[in-house]
Amino acid sequence: MRQLISLILTGFLAMPLAAEEIRLAVTTSFENSGLADVLLPAIKEDTGIEVQLLVVGTGQALRLGEAGDVDAILVHSKTAEEAFVSDGYGTHRREIMYNDFVLIGPAADPSEIADADSAVDAMRRIAEQGGTFVSRGDDSGTHKAELQLWAAAGLPVDGFGPSYLSVGAGMGAALNTASGINAYILADRASWLNFGNKGDLALVYAGDPALFNQYAYLPVNPEKHPSVRNDLALQLEDWLTGETAAEFINGYEINGETLFVFNAQP
Repeated sequence: MRQLISLILTGFLAMPLAAEEIRLAVTTSFENSGLADVLLPAIKEDTGIEVQLLVVGTGQALRLGEAGDVDAILVHSKTAEEAFVSDGYGTHRREIMYNDFVLIGPAADPSEIADADSAVDAMRRIAEQGGTFVSRGDDSGTHKAELQLWAAAGLPVDGFGPSYLSVGAGMGAALNTASGINAYILADRASWLNFGNKGDLALVYAGDPALFNQYAYLPVNPEKHPSVRNDLALQLEDWLTGETAAEFINGYEINGETLFVFNAQP
């Protein structure tokens, strides 16, 4: 009997401990990039934390945080993020990495945006020359950035008519729509590089500092929602801002092109 109990205990102690889970709301652009497939296994191996992703637009991710339905958020809309923290829903905002937005369109570039002086000039050319434009229309960070560009160009999107198609979808689905109708679209560089259904589309404009795209990490405030796993959120933040994460992020490439640049500060 003692031998049986000893065998049972030995087997029990030898079993691996179950990973602790954290709920992380992330943008569709981050998930579409493929970087999550690289980071999540490394996070689990190094910390024992299993990251459960909720893949939504930035606006929806912030609403999930406000409701306490996730433990932390990784998004890319600085103004909205700062409001989230200012309103007490997040404890702080920590920058992790960046890439840039790019304008994708027909390879023939009928609106001639490749010669534009700025991103705003490129958007103005699309509108003035009747180019078809696909908008995510989903309150995501990419959608917010697009609307800021239209506003800077002095062009209200509600006056565009049928040449402006708001799809209310994530980055991958919006790119598929643009590919299907050969339209212009604003995308993040990582999603574009990892997108497999390019068709006749090409990257036609990039490089304006206005297209800078910063991703930041926000733990949900446990004072608002005591049920959130703030302990795991802080552990995950430590990993995401450390040397191992920097190596993975800076080393992630598609066809020789780097998708993100790590810029977390100690």
